Amino acid sequence: MNNKVDISKYRRASSRKEQILRLLWNIVWTLFARPFPRSVASSWKRFILRLFGAKIHKTAIVYSSAKIYAPWNLIMGEYACIAPDVDCYNADKITIGDNATVSQKTSLCTASHDITATDNKWISAPVVVSDCAWIAAEAYIAPGVTVGVGAVVGARAAVFKDVEAWTVVGGNPAKFIKKREIKYS
Repeated sequence: MNNKVDISKYRRASSRKEQILRLLWNIVWTLFARPFPRSVASSWKRFILRLFGAKIHKTAIVYSSAKIYAPWNLIMGEYACIAPDVDCYNADKITIGDNATVSQKTSLCTASHDITATDNKWISAPVVVSDCAWIAAEAYIAPGVTVGVGAVVGARAAVFKDVEAWTVVGGNPAKFIKKREIKYS
């Protein structure tokens, strides 16, 4: 059996225009957003994100240290939050719903490589963090994953499959822990 991967034939799907836009985006974010501590100057950061095509609600929060690969592929709802040091690799769409939180040092990843292809071709799929969901610290969300409404992804979990609404998952790979129930006082 002679299975050979020849990455010399690999070609990335992004255009020269997109590469230039990402370079410009990184310069603008680094100079005009990152100097502000944490969640300070949120309206200014939303303005910058919108300049580069993000669809972001006026109450959404993006921390200065967050890394956003392509703001034109970012959608954030009402009171959505991207916390410090989140790596938002949105080569494809990332949607963060109303009242959803993506906690510090989480990785949201929309792209990878086809490990079954001899040229290791680039593939992508959107990520959705639904309304009222919480992604805890240092979690990893893989391409194509939808985290359901009200779901909780535990700290350092690695999620490769959709998470059902109102459930709690954790571990690597993430597994069902329990149903999430809200207790009203």
